[in-house]
Amino acid sequence: MEALNSIAKPSCFLLLLGLLLLFANAMPLLAHAKTHHHDFVVQAAKVKRLCKTHNTITVNGMYPGPTLEVNDGDSLVIHVVNRARYNVTIHWHGIRQMRTGWADGPEFVTQCPIRPGGSYTYRFTIEGQEGTLWWHAHSSWLRATVYGALIIQPKQGSSYPFPKPTRQTPLLLGEWWDANPIDVVREATRTGATPNVSDAFTINGQPGDFYNCSAKDTVIVPVDSGETNLLRVINAALNQQLFFTVANHKLTVVGADASYLKPFTTSVIMLGPGQTTDVLITANQPPARYHIAARAYASAQGAPFDNTTTTAVLEYKTVSCPAKCATKPVPAALPAFNDTATATAFTTSLRSPKKAEVPTDIDESLFITVGLGLNKCPKGVRKRNCQGPNGTRFAASMNNVSFVLPSNFSILQAHKQRIPGVFTADFPTKPPVKFDYTGNVSRALWQPIRGTKVHKLKYGARVQVVLQGTGIFVAENHPIHLHGYDFFIVAEGFGNFNPKTDSKKFNLVDPPMRNTASVPVGGWTVIRFVADNPGVWLMHCHLDVHITWGLAMAFLVENGVGELQSLQPPPADLPLC
Repeated sequence: MEALNSIAKPSCFLLLLGLLLLFANAMPLLAHAKTHHHDFVVQAAKVKRLCKTHNTITVNGMYPGPTLEVNDGDSLVIHVVNRARYNVTIHWHGIRQMRTGWADGPEFVTQCPIRPGGSYTYRFTIEGQEGTLWWHAHSSWLRATVYGALIIQPKQGSSYPFPKPTRQTPLLLGEWWDANPIDVVREATRTGATPNVSDAFTINGQPGDFYNCSAKDTVIVPVDSGETNLLRVINAALNQQLFFTVANHKLTVVGADASYLKPFTTSVIMLGPGQTTDVLITANQPPARYHIAARAYASAQGAPFDNTTTTAVLEYKTVSCPAKCATKPVPAALPAFNDTATATAFTTSLRSPKKAEVPTDIDESLFITVGLGLNKCPKGVRKRNCQGPNGTRFAASMNNVSFVLPSNFSILQAHKQRIPGVFTADFPTKPPVKFDYTGNVSRALWQPIRGTKVHKLKYGARVQVVLQGTGIFVAENHPIHLHGYDFFIVAEGFGNFNPKTDSKKFNLVDPPMRNTASVPVGGWTVIRFVADNPGVWLMHCHLDVHITWGLAMAFLVENGVGELQSLQPPPADLPLC
């Protein structure tokens, strides 16, 4: 026994010494982590675009709203006061929200909306994320004007995996309606028809010099000859994928959705709504003014879209007035609006910079169809409320379920408090009927059922989801966003997914990590993730018209073992419905 004690005492001492050294090494990182406090006042402000002044819903009177800049490891405390006449929530798009699902933001999913006159404080910590994300309203169509950049720099003392750029510029691509966007979607909801398309695209809130009354306010991005800058491009548009380019300059892609990528060079990038892309640009052209431009990638054949081009100007600082003021910028060449080949070439070029930890042994496998549909109008409903094709109403669904938001409680609240009747945990893991998904679909399959259905996942489950686009009514590229998670895109393709042949194409070595996947028009995408974040997490199409019609579902991830694998308690100021 004495011999054992003589061995145990030094071992305990060494263990204690090791813990002290570990704590000492961690102290500098802990000391550098900061808590950032912000006040967001959601309010109407006068905004003039396209020759007209509108009472526009903004944050702090700004359109777009304020840019938030933090470091990995920092915390954010954002007090939101609603002085608008609409309910509102704020979603921190792409933030993992580890155990802080109450701060995620989608209305009636993780919280009830903040009522006019009310307030709510979002509290969360950035954990292991670097790059470009953004924040936006997640209520009705308020995100048309309520949005802003969220930039995550590396931890203090850390660096980028590429040479440090001279400067960084967020470029938020948006959509502008020469009307109240809430009125636009409410009219479409009343009639069951497609809503009016936007009247302009924007870069940092400005349409650019191709639009009426807009040229003098075109955004200028200054550069010095020879320098390399980082452009943080965000597609904040409501309903449109966008091509983006800079005239006569190459773009080196280094990141997307706050995950680094293996660098590659291209002349054009494509972003679906919700997606971000970080690109390095070197000012190696003759000093001049060059157009930065974005226009629609409209994949749905025959569907209306905003066929305009928004511009900013990349301006070499050595170009002086009056020469620069009299000279038009060098024009940018953009792909045709239906250039699916270019869009696909871009998305399939993305790779992780190193070997990725892709889940291989899958515990949960889901096959989910995504697409549009039509609902027959019940007898007695007036024709003016059924102005879709042939007197129908537009709908959208996943696995033939058109998602319906609750109204009395949020899904997360109902789950936590065990409130019955708010949702059901029977979302189907495959479509109820197998059919030729991208072919000529029988009209008998066009009408989805309505429901608030979730799919339960055990903590730690390794999940694979095949997202299969359909040709019901019209095939279209769908940007599918999963809240609370980043995921690996292991493959994508066209036609119907074939598990025997297409699984051989899976990239399990260096697939890109994203939070929003562009499901190809008439095709499929396969994603994988580990369910290590307890809570309720919405997965939906980021074309807002489609989520309005019900193209969504939710995962309910159960608690694991112990406090660090469990959802935190709801905050005291969580809004009531």
